[in-house]
Amino acid sequence: MKLTNIVLAAGVVAAAIGFGSAQAVDISGAGATFPYPIYAKWADAYQKETGDKLNYQSIGSGGGIKQIKAKTVTFGASDAPLKPEELEKEGLVQFPTVIGGVVPIINVPGIKPGDVTLSGQVLADIFQGKITQWDDAAIKALNTGVDLPSTAIAVVHRSDGSGTSFVFTTYLSQVSKGWADDVGAASAVEWPVGLGAKGNEGVAAGVSQTVGSIGYVEYAFAAQNNMTFTKLVNKDGQTVAPEVPNFAAAAEGVDWANLPGYYVILTNEPGAKAWPITAATFILMHKTPKDDAASAAALKFFNWAYANGDQMAADLHYIPMPDAVVANIKATWAKDIVGADGKPLFVEVAK
Repeated sequence: MKLTNIVLAAGVVAAAIGFGSAQAVDISGAGATFPYPIYAKWADAYQKETGDKLNYQSIGSGGGIKQIKAKTVTFGASDAPLKPEELEKEGLVQFPTVIGGVVPIINVPGIKPGDVTLSGQVLADIFQGKITQWDDAAIKALNTGVDLPSTAIAVVHRSDGSGTSFVFTTYLSQVSKGWADDVGAASAVEWPVGLGAKGNEGVAAGVSQTVGSIGYVEYAFAAQNNMTFTKLVNKDGQTVAPEVPNFAAAAEGVDWANLPGYYVILTNEPGAKAWPITAATFILMHKTPKDDAASAAALKFFNWAYANGDQMAADLHYIPMPDAVVANIKATWAKDIVGADGKPLFVEVAK
């Protein structure tokens, strides 16, 4: 998928990607741009197989959370998980769909993907405006033998409420006291420097169009558009690339079964291979939905995606949820999401 197509699909043609048949129920979702590539791919395959359609608006995690709380969509999507107490307060169920990585992307003349390595502290200093040239001594110290130009650094960040920003700023807060004290971690922060762009799509476009720029996107956007990503020095001091095995390494110790609301943050995890800006992405649904039929159809779609979508996820550099986790998620659906009659909206059918 070319970058221009991603921008159009996420912003304008979101209603065309698949589920909920025309004569049946209206199923709608909104939120995170991080998982948009895989949700679009799943939705297209699901429509071809079943004829059902999904209207998913890739508007950012903040927008998805607002819309599900307001009950204007069947499900919300967020890379910033809600804490168990907030889920309880809002009457929501939360579950993960895939795991992926957030990666720094750059547009520097003569530099190819993976040529440049950054540390967490250097990355934080760039986004705080403390490092302003690509040939700064701190960057050169990490990149012996790399011909770094004296090009000014142009920061591109998210302008919308973003789970990707939550993940990115959480990481920067963990590795830089200056960032933690002055900026902090949130879906929307007061960025010290740079230009804002909407969605992963907008940041990818902004970096592509601006020489000397740096931004951050979910890895699928970088890979699909052949964008120049950087390597990072992880918590164990190892230089790692944004690759699926390294995303998996960051998540391998997670005890999903014992996490209330599946709440987990996967940034700056230990491990020689762990990619330091790894994240799960989540779906939010009401325990007692406004529209039983739409919610049941949504659960049917996600059940299909867990059963049939693993290879599609892997093709886009996401990690599918393990079978044991999926079994836990289905048990959560059956227990916690009920219709007006008090009966579960999802019942596992024996094969």
